[in-house]
Amino acid sequence: MTSRYGITIPFDGVTLLEHREWFHRLADLGYTDVWSAEVDGADGFTPLTVAAIVESRLNLGVAVTPVFTRGAGLLAMSIAAMAEVGGGRFTMGLGASSEPVVERWNGITYDRPYARTRDVLRFVKRALDGEKIDEVFETFEVHGFKLSRPVVNRPPILLGALRPGMLRLAGREADGAILNWLAASDVAQCRAEVGADKTIAARLFVIPNEDADAARFIARRMISSYLTVNAYAEFHRWLGRGDALTPMWDAWAAGDRKKANEVIPDSVVDELVIHGSYEACREHVARYVEAGVEVPTIAIVPFGINLDEAVEGLAPR
Repeated sequence: MTSRYGITIPFDGVTLLEHREWFHRLADLGYTDVWSAEVDGADGFTPLTVAAIVESRLNLGVAVTPVFTRGAGLLAMSIAAMAEVGGGRFTMGLGASSEPVVERWNGITYDRPYARTRDVLRFVKRALDGEKIDEVFETFEVHGFKLSRPVVNRPPILLGALRPGMLRLAGREADGAILNWLAASDVAQCRAEVGADKTIAARLFVIPNEDADAARFIARRMISSYLTVNAYAEFHRWLGRGDALTPMWDAWAAGDRKKANEVIPDSVVDELVIHGSYEACREHVARYVEAGVEVPTIAIVPFGINLDEAVEGLAPR
């Protein structure tokens, strides 16, 4: 299907130590990448550290670490340490995240996310290149910071990006973009902003269940939870789904969660959340690759599945 084919870790219900055997199995099955996240489960770096130590065949990535929740120096140290243990297999993902994660869960003001992402990106690139930094950036300032453990090779840095400004920043100053919550048919619109010569990775939510009604029920709850967050809502307005999703946004704003789920069209659900048989799911992932996603990373939704069977059934062919 593609030279890169990733899966999201850690798996629900599996301890980080138990993942050691899973990493060998993933590599044996043909998965090339494991990508973590940093929302409300494990942090972004610890699962990748375990993978880096126990399985040398896997590429490693985090999608994404919020630019607000670590100080600039600590973030540079975390990236440098992961790059060292990853031995050239690590890709860093930076992103603004969202108001719920930054403000409600971490008590940090979610202010000027584009500017903060730009400034953190510029800082970490210079820090990883060994520069001593003493500068007042637009959104923070750093005085006299220099990494004491040199980074042999700066890892690629991708930006989590949803709208034109951030997508262009990813193409202009980073090594590419990480996409999320989009259809295969949306990739070209995003690629046009990032540029043809940059890497595009994408997290793809997968419900490997042939009961379409049951899968759509779960998918609708996921969509209403994510796409009512302002950044994702604006993303889908830009992609052209404003008319299709306005009934959901209106019902959600009115406090009617049940109606918000009910009014999401099947066509939107089927575009944004991959579901069906294992073969149908793999074919859907392939459409993202054909559209220009170079690092597809599936995220298995733990609904009525046997994890072992799902990991094998969704593996690349």
